Amino acid sequence: MSDDFQYERRFFCREFPVEYDDGDAPTLIVQSYFVHQDGFALRIRLRSRDIRVPMGPQADGLTTLMQYREHFSEAFVTVQGNAVGGTRYEAERTIDANIAIELVLRGGTPIIKNRYSVWLGEDGWEIDVFGANNSGLILAQVERSSPVTNLTIPSFCTAEVTEDQRFYNDGLASKPFITWRDDYYEELERYGAHFSQLFGRNRME
Repeated sequence: MSDDFQYERRFFCREFPVEYDDGDAPTLIVQSYFVHQDGFALRIRLRSRDIRVPMGPQADGLTTLMQYREHFSEAFVTVQGNAVGGTRYEAERTIDANIAIELVLRGGTPIIKNRYSVWLGEDGWEIDVFGANNSGLILAQVERSSPVTNLTIPSFCTAEVTEDQRFYNDGLASKPFITWRDDYYEELERYGAHFSQLFGRNRME
């Protein structure tokens, strides 16, 4: 049962750290939520590893799926529980990619993003660059097999958002970044960047 729990911390980034783009195609993700309420979610996700689609307001998930359908060879269905303290129940299984595409085409507005993976120190990091209605949003996250404590936080991380449900993908499915982006920037300006003190000692790069 413990394998079904995900331990992570996530961070908002003002800019993408270009030094971690090695020129290869990032992992392109298109996903749709069939349930996303009160932190509980049912998700269909498709991945491609061999095409590069620029993220921006014009990056439409459905159009991308139809244009590059044959490139999406990995697909998953995932159920998720409410995230508490950087811990979340998550059970996932592989499904047929063609079935997944048909489901996403019939689902709600999908989320599209490029994911870059980089190893920093003792941790593997994932940096997500979002498109469409979430264009301009960049999130970095780190996962471990146990609670993420005593973390070295890279300099490209602007503020921690682990406890902010707005920044979870199922939250973005309900309220895209474009609808509250200005409010968040105002919060940053008024209150400054926050990093949680609940996960041991933070080491800032």
